[in-house]
Amino acid sequence: MLDKIDSFEIENLMLSADENGIVQVVLSRAEKRNALNAQTIEELIEVFSRLPRMGARAIVLKAEGDHFCAGLDLIEHHNEQRRPEEFMHVCLRWHEAFNKMEYGGVPIIAALKGAVVGGGLELASSAHVRVADQSTYFALPEGQRGLFTGGGATIRVADLVGKARMIDMMLTGRVYKEQEALDVGLCQYLVEDSEAMAMKVARAAAENPVLSNFAICSAISHMQNMSALDAAYSEAVVAGIVNTQPESNARLEAFANKTAPRTRPT
Repeated sequence: MLDKIDSFEIENLMLSADENGIVQVVLSRAEKRNALNAQTIEELIEVFSRLPRMGARAIVLKAEGDHFCAGLDLIEHHNEQRRPEEFMHVCLRWHEAFNKMEYGGVPIIAALKGAVVGGGLELASSAHVRVADQSTYFALPEGQRGLFTGGGATIRVADLVGKARMIDMMLTGRVYKEQEALDVGLCQYLVEDSEAMAMKVARAAAENPVLSNFAICSAISHMQNMSALDAAYSEAVVAGIVNTQPESNARLEAFANKTAPRTRPT
């Protein structure tokens, strides 16, 4: 079904797919530093709702221009002069988009560069793996702008860096970059070329069984929301399903026959 990748009616995103089922989703508002307006959020919902059902095996999320994403389109927000309940519904659409990403069951690897700020960090934190380059910087400047996060930072960013670091970022506008960003958990890779590395990670993930990736990229997040007892039960149920799939049996047979790749440090 990925041959229907051109069927999306989108303006602020670009899509392409290769023969291995790896889809590239590209933010294409470079003139706005890829800030997220209401239309882009609706397009993200559409894209990440459909791609898992179209057979995508891995997704690389990247951006045109020098910046990944500068966050909420503040000009649109200022011009709209929304009432509180109107902006609440805007936030709920952001949550819809980012939940589709985190819980969709397809590995999403974000290739980061330049600004990953505010809502841009919320978007990046919805991916399963984040790859940064030397130009990448992370910030939550909401406090200085008289704002509060509305796209899941209190859930995902706090989970990455811890509550205290997130509060500090919001209160002071503190910027993380390079090794410090890697050390606090804002990214898992720091490389010269984030897009090339993101594709390398995507290719590795795409070689896994689809059911295994679905469990890794949805069940773990669900289990983090449960009590320890419920998570343990759910883990056992998921393992029972995944670890007895035919593709697992074939790979375990290769391991037993010493024909499978071994796990060794590189």
